[in-house]
Amino acid sequence: MFRITKPKWNVLEDKKVYGTPIFSLHEKQVVPAGETDPAPFYVLNAPEWINVIALTPQNEIVLVEQYRHGIDESTLEIPGGMVDGGEIPLEAAKRELLEETGFETEQWEKLGKTSSNPAIMSNFTHLYIAENCTSQTKPNLDGHEDIDVHALPLNTFLDLVKTGVVHHAIVLAAVSRLLLHRPDLA
Repeated sequence: MFRITKPKWNVLEDKKVYGTPIFSLHEKQVVPAGETDPAPFYVLNAPEWINVIALTPQNEIVLVEQYRHGIDESTLEIPGGMVDGGEIPLEAAKRELLEETGFETEQWEKLGKTSSNPAIMSNFTHLYIAENCTSQTKPNLDGHEDIDVHALPLNTFLDLVKTGVVHHAIVLAAVSRLLLHRPDLA
């Protein structure tokens, strides 16, 4: 079994440089392992996130299409969002699925978690599969959310992953976890 052996670096100072409702930017003065001179590193502290692979009884995957400011274009993704204060990730997953898509289920399984971008971000994304999802209500979107909901056959979705239409890194991480966990779905 593989074991991580690199030691932690010594953080001398952690100073919040800027804050927003979604993340805060921190400057950390860090001494690398085995060295004596500190160096600055910058980290975005963000809340935990969740992503949901929601499957219907017809083996369709429930997807959200929305505009993303970072890349200035719309993307096709699985439902997801932030874990609110006081929430556990599974509660957030159930809430986000219902809010973004109107779908619900009682069949949930955790697929694990992934570091969102460990080079510069402090948070993890918790990944879930929700099976036998059914549409229960209209989406209840937050202010300024503009989402179209799609239900596509799972194989069609996997083709969109393969061709690069679906390119969100955390969505791809969820798909890889799904296929490792349930190779029968491929």
